[in-house]
Amino acid sequence: CILRLACCVLEPGTHSERFRSCQMQFLSQSIAAQRLALFSLKLYGGIQTRVPFLRTMSAHHSRGATTASTNSKLEVVRVPALSDNYIWLVREPASGLVAVVDPSEAAPVNTVLQQKGWSLKYIINTHHHFDHTGGNLELKKQHGLQVVGPRADADRIPGIDVQVGDGDTWKFGELEATVFDTPGHTRGHITFYFPQAKAVFPGDTLFALGCGKTFEGDPQTMWSSLSKFLPLPGDTAVYCAHEYTQSNAKFAVHIDPNNQALQQRKKKIDEFRSRGEPTVPSWLGEEFDTNPFLRPKDSAIRSSVQATDNEPDWEVFGRVRAAKDNFRG
Repeated sequence: CILRLACCVLEPGTHSERFRSCQMQFLSQSIAAQRLALFSLKLYGGIQTRVPFLRTMSAHHSRGATTASTNSKLEVVRVPALSDNYIWLVREPASGLVAVVDPSEAAPVNTVLQQKGWSLKYIINTHHHFDHTGGNLELKKQHGLQVVGPRADADRIPGIDVQVGDGDTWKFGELEATVFDTPGHTRGHITFYFPQAKAVFPGDTLFALGCGKTFEGDPQTMWSSLSKFLPLPGDTAVYCAHEYTQSNAKFAVHIDPNNQALQQRKKKIDEFRSRGEPTVPSWLGEEFDTNPFLRPKDSAIRSSVQATDNEPDWEVFGRVRAAKDNFRG
C-alpha cells in the first residue's frame, strides 16, 4: 500500500488526479487502510509545497475558508481541506443551527467556527470514505453533536446517531432536507437536497463537470443515482466535495468538443484556477448543459463514445465513465 501511494506521489506527470485515483482505492477498504489513505493525503499536501513539479497543485489551499453562498434560507461556508476536499459549513439563519457536511478534518472546521462564533450541532455524512468522515469522532467529542448519515452504510459511518435513506426528510431548523440514495461511488452513498434553499450536497456522486468513480457499484447503478438530479431545478447550487473541475473540463471538451457552452465554461474555469479561486459550487443548470456524465441521451456524446442510438442511457454513461477513467489528456 505504502509503495503504491508513494509511486503516485512521486511519479512526475501524474499530479493530483492520478494520486487521488490511487489513494481513493484504499478508502473503500478497512479502517486501517482508510487511515493510511488519509495520512497519504496529508503527506501529499506537505510534499506539494516542497516539490517544484507539484507546487502548482497546492493552489487549492492558497485560500482559506470563504463564503460560498448567503441567502435568506441557508448560509454556506466553503472550508478547503486535505489536498482537494471541500468541507461545507452550513447555517440556517432562522434557528441559528449549524451543521458541517463531510468533515475530513476537525481542525479547519474548528477554526472557522471560532472565527464566526458558531456552535456546531450536526455532522452530515454523504458516505463513509475517510476523507469525508475523518473528523467525525473528534468533532463529536468536542461539540457533543449528532452525526447524520446513510442508513445503508451505518456500520461504516463513525459516530452515527441518525440514519436516513431514500425518501426520508431531515429537519434542519426551518429547512427540510430530502434524502436520495445515490449508490455507485459507494454502496451506501446518499445525497442531501434542500429545496427551500435551492442547494444540493451530492458528496462524491456528482461533481462540477464530472461524477464519482464507481468503486462499489456499476454503471447502471451510478446512472440511476445521477438520474435523480435531472428533475431538480436548474437554479439549484451543487456543493460537491472536491475541486476537480479543471481536470474534468479537460475531459469534457475532449469528448464534447463542439459544445460552445462547455468551451465558454472551461475558459472561465481556467481563469478561476489561474488565480487560485474555487470553482465550486456550480449550478445544476450548467451541469445539464455541459456535464457529459449527465447527457448520455445527447447525440454528440453518443457519437463520441461510439454508442448506437438503441443503447440504453446507462450503457452510454458507462462508456463515458470508462473513457474518463482512461483519459490522460
